[in-house]
This record gives sequence, structure tokens and C-alpha cells, in this order.
Amino acid sequence: MDKFNQLRGTAAPLDMINVDTDMIIPKQYLKTIKRTGLGKNLFAEMRYDDDGNEKPDFVLNRPQYRGAQILVAEDNFGCGSSREHAPWALLDFGIRCVISTSFADIFYNNCFKNGILPIKVTRQQLRELMDDANKGSNAVLEIDLENQTIGRPNGESVSFEIDPHRKHCLLNGLDDIGLTMQREKSISDFEEQRKTAQPWA
Repeated sequence: MDKFNQLRGTAAPLDMINVDTDMIIPKQYLKTIKRTGLGKNLFAEMRYDDDGNEKPDFVLNRPQYRGAQILVAEDNFGCGSSREHAPWALLDFGIRCVISTSFADIFYNNCFKNGILPIKVTRQQLRELMDDANKGSNAVLEIDLENQTIGRPNGESVSFEIDPHRKHCLLNGLDDIGLTMQREKSISDFEEQRKTAQPWA
């Protein structure tokens, strides 16, 4: 997966609590096992009307947020069913970072496995960042994973915590397969020793 170190991008405000995975990517789009092509269906039931036309009032349909790479969301983001298609759809749309006060555990874990940085902030910090995101074309945040900071448009900085192992994986672009392949030599050595010790196995 792509490495995540620094990101400077437009932040879109999604001022809604309990955004579940069915809202992120509705169930009718779960038939594919490909990680690409889902971005057009991200938040489909909120983005489009029954005829497939864009709803102009939905945040990601507004011109200033079409290229958003950061989503500032309310409490309990990613709740509901445990579909990995949710982070796939966000990533395919172009979202690399989601900021909220809280995330559903499975969604939170799936983000790290797919190169998305979920950042937990305090209630006060979220309100300030939501205000920043509401500035339209000026809604630019700077995410620095190495230093664990969010740079705001006014020059202030917000610090955030992250598990060191997950931070290492994002900085180096390591998903579960990538982590396993880092130990390729040890695995090969073990297999060779096993063949020698147990040739019948």
C-alpha cells in the first residue's frame, strides 16, 4: 500500500454522528472484491437522488470539496457492519485521512490496513477543525504523521496520539502482507530447516 508521511489537502466537513459503513458504501455495491472503482459510490445515497443525479447540497458534491483528501467527521464514524469496502471506497475517492473523536473498532483497524490515517481528537479540537473545514477553498489542513500533528489554516497545530506499530506501518506502506514479507528470509530458513529435520512432512 502507499506510504503515508505528510499530507496537505482540502478537508471536507461531515457534521453527522454515527456515520455507519452502509452510509459510506451502501450494500448494493459490495459484490466486487476489487479495491478500485468504489469511489464513485462513496456516500451514494447521500450524494445522488433516485435518478442518479448529484445532490448539490451534499458536501462532496460542492466544487470546493470535490478533491478533498481529508474528512472531518463527528462521533462514532464507521460504525455498523464490518465491511472493508468502506475504507476502499474512501481511498478510491481520494480520502487519505479521517478525523473524528471516535471510530468503530473494526473500521478503525481496516483504515490502517488500507493506507488511511484515522485520527482521534478531543471534542474541542474537533469543533475547531470542523470550523476550519467549513472554510471552503481555504479548508486546507496539513497532516504530519511523523510528528503527529495537524496544521490548521491559522498556523496553530493540533497534536494527536497513535499506536507506534500502526504509525510504523503507515510510514513504511506496510499492510499485513508487507509485514509478513519483511520476514521472508526467516520464513525461508525455517522451511529449509524443517525439510532437513522432517523430510517426510
